[in-house]
Amino acid sequence: MNNIKLKELSTRAPNDVDKAATKVKLVGILEDLEKLQNLLYAEGKHSLLIVIQGMDASGKDGLTRDVFTSMNPQGVVVSPFKEPTEEELSHDFLWRIHHKAPAKGMIHIFNRSHYEDVLVTRVHGMIDDATARKRMQAINDFEKLLTEHNDTHILKFYLHISQQEQLERLEERMSLPHKMWKYNPDDIKESKLWGHYMKYYEDVFEHCNNVPWHIIPADQNWYKSYLVAQTIQKALEGLNMKFPGMKK
Repeated sequence: MNNIKLKELSTRAPNDVDKAATKVKLVGILEDLEKLQNLLYAEGKHSLLIVIQGMDASGKDGLTRDVFTSMNPQGVVVSPFKEPTEEELSHDFLWRIHHKAPAKGMIHIFNRSHYEDVLVTRVHGMIDDATARKRMQAINDFEKLLTEHNDTHILKFYLHISQQEQLERLEERMSLPHKMWKYNPDDIKESKLWGHYMKYYEDVFEHCNNVPWHIIPADQNWYKSYLVAQTIQKALEGLNMKFPGMKK
């Protein structure tokens, strides 16, 4: 995924995509995902790690709710990665990530992830480019370890929202009572660094793509959820799973 320019990619569904029809398709996909997740859990041979990245207000929480709440909660774990604690900072940057990786039979969702350590840290000058390159190589090695030694299948999603849509959603957090709990004054400050974030996301796409990224238009939640659910469905179907026989 070389030379990706996010400003050249649409953040919206194509004009010929019908919203109502897509929502109907999504319902069917979610029904399939419930069955596939149950099969994954029962077979216990594979695991699925879903990495969700995106700017503030790109819809990471909503996506998790819309796509995964129909699944058996015994087999799904959501891990949000916020600012590291003092204990986490005393270890290598992947320490807090690795023990959240999924066991066989499980689906784990990273709401933000190890990629924050080569994004936020660079935007705010916490690490230099040389350190970032070393970290990205470590990330590639980490993802290779999971895929080759634990049958973990990784799906990485970048929720591609426009800056205008982001600002509108952030304003809603200041005006709508049911969204005020999400308001963080720092979000507006981070939005002003949009260009820097886009630059470093593009760098990540170029140097951490052994496991490919899925860039998801995210201005419309219905289309975002449909694309992500469809991608997960195809990935699970491709595992050719079977229910184990009765134990003797």
